[in-house]
Amino acid sequence: MSKKPSIPRIREIYKSPKSQAGRLIKILNEFQAGFEFLKQYPKSVSIFGSERCGFKSDIYCQAEVLAFELAQEGFAIITGGGHGIMEAANKGAARAKNGKSVGLVIELPRGTHANRYIEKSLSFHYFFARKMMLAFASEAYIFFPGGFGTLDEFFEMTMLIQTKKTRPVPIVLVGEEYWQGILAWIQETVWRKNKAVSRSDMAIYTLVDTDQEALAFLKKTLKNGNTQRSKA
Repeated sequence: MSKKPSIPRIREIYKSPKSQAGRLIKILNEFQAGFEFLKQYPKSVSIFGSERCGFKSDIYCQAEVLAFELAQEGFAIITGGGHGIMEAANKGAARAKNGKSVGLVIELPRGTHANRYIEKSLSFHYFFARKMMLAFASEAYIFFPGGFGTLDEFFEMTMLIQTKKTRPVPIVLVGEEYWQGILAWIQETVWRKNKAVSRSDMAIYTLVDTDQEALAFLKKTLKNGNTQRSKA
């Protein structure tokens, strides 16, 4: 019985200069390719959410409608390229006249499973390179209910704006029932009890309940397309 190839540990990588150099080159190539790819989409919105969301669910439908409306306004829709909410957003963008449906896809051991509504995509071997591109891709970031990956992206974007590592851009959370508990914990435990963040930090993001509320907020905030992409 053949053994599965083992994943090298950090110390093993450092013991092999050739292997380390190869990884550095691959990392740099992914960053360069990512930024070059995103130059095609100077006006874009990133949409995040659960990959496990079924196509018959309410939030799937809302993500599809919101992406369609934003694509009609001329925004490229960028997602992580997976299923669930990401698929819904790409589907909505693909339905729009001249819509741009974009996926930044991660390569996994079981293969790359991009959804079928992506028109242009770029694949990444490294999660952090893909995450970097998603974090600096757009003029607005929309978060539907999701798991650890969605929460990770939300907290990272909030932190980047908080620490002024990127320009302030709209961060919109869709779905009051899902997000209220997390935001209440931030307000009561993180801020009020522990003073671990400032009160102003909680103004970085905006909570709405529906796709239409998100659309109205973004139309007002983005001011007819006069937006600036966040920068590294």
